[in-house]
Amino acid sequence: MDLWVIVPAYNEAAGIEATLRALAGQDDRDFTLVVVDNASTDDTVEIVRRHGVKVITETRKGTGAASDTGMRHAITHGATHLARTDADCLPRPDWVRNIRRAFGDGLEMVGGRLVPRTDEFPLKFWERRFIPFVVDVAATFGRFRPGNRSPEYLGPYVMMPGATLAITAALYERAGGFPRTAIEEVHEDRALVNRVRKLTTAYGSRRDVVVFGSVRRLRAYGLAGTLAWYADHRYRPEVIDIR
Repeated sequence: MDLWVIVPAYNEAAGIEATLRALAGQDDRDFTLVVVDNASTDDTVEIVRRHGVKVITETRKGTGAASDTGMRHAITHGATHLARTDADCLPRPDWVRNIRRAFGDGLEMVGGRLVPRTDEFPLKFWERRFIPFVVDVAATFGRFRPGNRSPEYLGPYVMMPGATLAITAALYERAGGFPRTAIEEVHEDRALVNRVRKLTTAYGSRRDVVVFGSVRRLRAYGLAGTLAWYADHRYRPEVIDIR
């Protein structure tokens, strides 16, 4: 297994070092890390390079476009398995190890659990509970969403946040990869899940594949706005890239 971890990043100079430290602190370090800079205008690239991590560039705006560029770069350079997290997230120390175990159990696509970071801001009790609640609501809504229900699908809809997702290189290519879109256009993780569902049932979510996610969008959009954002972008804020 030649595992590569892809991190799309746009103007993440203020926080990407925490993500890099979390990845450097994995108890399974047998992976190659690549950061895909999405045309940042701050010091993101310089900071990543200071950590000795390879940086490639995707100028087309969007987490979908940047992630796809990173995945295909990895495949071109020999990756057999791919994982993605985001530049505002902290993978738990056993994240890579548990992804590897899930692949070993026969899954070709692995989703994980997103829980709130507690190091960014002092969190109120309800905020600590909110990110898991949003994921649960999105997962439930997703099972009944018309776009996720079709005779074409071989298995049920499973919520797989892009910040904690892994897939074999072979399946990624067969599925067509992440759509090369911006986050405000399409939830690229949902789109990839649905592409995979047309090809196989060898996918699933593992509760031990844990990433601590930023609460900055919740702080910026508020409770109702955040829920509406994740429900097919029903809330359209003026500022998309919260930093």
